[in-house]
Amino acid sequence: MSSKKFPGGAWPVMLTPFTQDSQEVDYEGLKALTDWYITNGCSGLFSDCQSSEMFFLSKEERVNIAKTVIETAKGRVPVIVSGHISDSFEDQVDELQAIAALKPDALIFITNRFAKENESDEVWLENLKKVTDALPEDLPLGLYECPYPYKRLVSIENLKWCANSGRFFFLKDTCCDLALLKERAAAVKGTNLKIYNANTSTLRDSILAGCEGFCGVMASFQMKLYAWLCDHLDDPKAQKVQDLLTITSLIERQYYPVNAKYYLNKFEGLPITTGTRTKDCSGLTETFKEEVRALKALTDSTVETLGIKL
Repeated sequence: MSSKKFPGGAWPVMLTPFTQDSQEVDYEGLKALTDWYITNGCSGLFSDCQSSEMFFLSKEERVNIAKTVIETAKGRVPVIVSGHISDSFEDQVDELQAIAALKPDALIFITNRFAKENESDEVWLENLKKVTDALPEDLPLGLYECPYPYKRLVSIENLKWCANSGRFFFLKDTCCDLALLKERAAAVKGTNLKIYNANTSTLRDSILAGCEGFCGVMASFQMKLYAWLCDHLDDPKAQKVQDLLTITSLIERQYYPVNAKYYLNKFEGLPITTGTRTKDCSGLTETFKEEVRALKALTDSTVETLGIKL
């Protein structure tokens, strides 16, 4: 049984760079992106997730992406990996074992893979147990409440089972509900299982209530500021930073992930294109680009006004 513990702080859900025309995975761009997250203060990396466009990647690509991130990180921060997209038990075990062979710091289960939307929490738990038993006992595991193809929130009772099993260390929580976040934090208190909130609006309050950190989309725009907030919850400036991040996080609803790739190339100088397999990059209009520029300018001016050292 693993005794691994993961740090709090900000964990980006990683993008996958693609070549603009052929839509092939750009592994050199992925290496540069991995380095950027680490240089800008991430506590860990979540590879092969929905932001990575995992449902549009082959199994070979998912394995190679995870391998590239793990090798590029070189132990500087922990790397957790999902890529768990299949429906059948046999296919799930096959893809999870392929990822497990890379020895990530944790293997992350997608919670909607263990039961259909109309099936019970009991069915969900039995299927999770079957998959868990098919994997190495010393491999740390985690859970991700991915909203696609439907969002499956883990019940408190099932969350307690996972926590008490000793095998689960990470929950990427997408409930976006502070009351439930508090209840979940209380349910797993004293166990290996830590909760990482994907929702910006509830972030500071959720960590103060016992959650461990942030794991969400906006770390691809404001990595340093999310890392700062997670590390400075009691700072007099923390609420102002929280307010800024809450409002600017609305850009998630604009044209993600194209807008995030545009931001990283245009304003952070990363050698990646805006190409994706989920959206036509031409849909990032000039108006959308201006909104991304405004996000960058507002973030920079607020950091300067507050005198925050990033």
